[in-house]
Amino acid sequence: MESSSSRSQHGTGPDPAAGSRSAWRRHGQYEYRVVTIDRGTSVPDARRLLTEEAEYGRWELARTRLYIGGERKVWLRRKIIKVSPTF
Repeated sequence: MESSSSRSQHGTGPDPAAGSRSAWRRHGQYEYRVVTIDRGTSVPDARRLLTEEAEYGRWELARTRLYIGGERKVWLRRKIIKVSPTF
């Protein structure tokens, strides 16, 4: 999705799937990402987008919401891995 240099806690970045936006948030022990999918995006394309995020970004589905007009918002989450120094 986004390159590591363009990631930020609350930033949005370019998305290869046309008609979708995303935002990053941290809360508790999970990092959340909200993906907005336009109504023009087909169900197979949306499924493909979310499957790629789950496989390669280690995201899991937290919440889905369908709005009037066909726009979808999907909340993805993944555990925050804290690395402790070993020296």
